[in-house]
Amino acid sequence: MPGNCGKTSLPRKRSGSNPMREYDLLPTELRAWVATAILPWRAKSVRRAFDKAVARTGDTDLALRELDRIQNAMISRDVQKVWGKKYPFGS
Repeated sequence: MPGNCGKTSLPRKRSGSNPMREYDLLPTELRAWVATAILPWRAKSVRRAFDKAVARTGDTDLALRELDRIQNAMISRDVQKVWGKKYPFGS
């Protein structure tokens, strides 16, 4: 059952914790990014990716751009699996 995730080949995971509490604990700028994200990111996953990007760049704005890049790459891979390589947005 796809639920609100739609048709995707990306793996889905269930969380054993409270997802709303995890979301509430995210930094404000990261919560804003997640609220507009195309993919349904888990708070734990986005926090891990964000923390890595901040550690690497030392800047939260650059880290958020890195999350955009990661998300776009995931979408590009998924597009090819779901709709085929001839789909206009696939690489």
